[in-house]
Amino acid sequence: MAGLSITETVSWGILYYGFPVMLRPMEADLGFSRAQLTGALSIGLLTSALAALPIGRWIDRHGARGIMTLGSILGTALVLAWARVESLGALYAVWALMGLAMAATLYEPAFAAIVGWFPMESRDRALLVVTLVAALASTIFMPFEAWLVGRLGWRGALAALAMILAVPTIPIHAFVLRRPSRHGGRSADEARVGAPMPGLTLGAAARTGVFWVLVLAFLASNFTTNSVTVHLIPYLSDRGYSPTLAAAMIGWMGAMQLPARLVFGPIVARFGHRALTVAIFLFQAMALAQLALVRRLPTLAPMVVMLGAANGMATLARATTIAEIFGPRHYGSISGAVALGANGARAVAPFAASLLQVALGGYEGVFWLLAGALVLAGLGLLAAPTRVRHGSGAAHEETTYGSQRLR
Repeated sequence: MAGLSITETVSWGILYYGFPVMLRPMEADLGFSRAQLTGALSIGLLTSALAALPIGRWIDRHGARGIMTLGSILGTALVLAWARVESLGALYAVWALMGLAMAATLYEPAFAAIVGWFPMESRDRALLVVTLVAALASTIFMPFEAWLVGRLGWRGALAALAMILAVPTIPIHAFVLRRPSRHGGRSADEARVGAPMPGLTLGAAARTGVFWVLVLAFLASNFTTNSVTVHLIPYLSDRGYSPTLAAAMIGWMGAMQLPARLVFGPIVARFGHRALTVAIFLFQAMALAQLALVRRLPTLAPMVVMLGAANGMATLARATTIAEIFGPRHYGSISGAVALGANGARAVAPFAASLLQVALGGYEGVFWLLAGALVLAGLGLLAAPTRVRHGSGAAHEETTYGSQRLR
C-alpha cells in the first residue's frame, strides 16, 4: 500500500498532470494550435482506455509487478522522447504509446493489485489510503513542474521529470509488488481452510445486467466530470462570472475530493456500496441541474461541494463495487472492461460536449441531458439484480450487493 501510494502520486503527477503545464510552452515553441496539441492527450487517453482490458487480463493471470514495472520503464522513455519532439506527428506518436504507459501504471492496475492482495475486510481501507495520497499529485507536481519549466524550459523540465519518474516507480514496482496468494480477497479463516479466491470471469460478469448498468453509469459519470472541467470556465464567463472565479470553482471541486474520500468508508459501512454509488450519480445530476439553472441561483457553492464530493467518491466507488459484486479473482479483467467505457468517455468528453452544445443550442441543454443520464444510471443501479453467483456447479457463492453479505 505504501509503495503504490508513492508510485501512483508520482505517475499521475508526471504522466497525466504534466501535459497541462507543458501546453503553453509547447504552443509557443512548436507553433501548433492548442487544439492540435491537446489532440495528443486525447489520443493517449483513448489508447489507455483500449489497453485497460488486455492489461487487466494480464494482471489476473500474472500479477501486477511485471506490467507496472514495464509501464514505468516505458513512461520514462516516452517522457524523454516527448522532450525531443519537433513535429505534431511525433507528438501524437509519443502520446499514443504514452496511453499504454498510463494504462499500465495508473489507478486500474494499482486497484487490481490491491484487490488481489488485501482481504475483503481491509480492501476498502487500502484503496482509500492510496487514492487519498495520489489525490495530492496535482497539488505537488503542477507547481513544481511550472517551476522547472521556468528554470529549464519545457524540454529540460521533461528530461528532469523522466528521471524523477524512474527513480521511485521502477524499483518499487519491480521489488515491492508481489503476487497475491490465491486466497486473496478472503478472510484469514477462509484462507486457512483452503477456500479458493471467489469471483466471476469477465464473460460471466458480462451476462449479468448489473455489469452493463455499471459500464453505462460510470461512462456517464466520467463524461460529465471531464465535460464540466473543460467547459465550466467559458460557460460561466458567458453568464457574468469572472474567469478567475470560474477557475477557482474547479480548484475547489478538486479540494472537495479529499474530505469526501475520508468519509467514504463510514458511509459504505452504514449504507452499503449500492446506496452510496446511487447517491453519487444523483448528486452529480443535482449539481448539473444547478449549472443549468445558474441564472436563477444566487450562488453555485452547493454545486461545487456536491460535484466535487461526488467526483472524489466515484473513483473509490468504481473500484470497490466491482470487487464487491464480482469478486477479486478476475477483478483486473472486469475492471478493465468497465474502464474501457469510463476512460474512453473521459477522452472524448471535451470534444463531444462541444458538439452537443452546438446541437442543443447551448450548454444548458448539455447539462440537462447529462443530468438525465445520471438519474437513469442511478435508477438502473437500484433496479439491477441484488445477487450475483460466484463459481459453478454445486459449490458457489452468492453475493448480495449492497448488504455486503456472502452466503
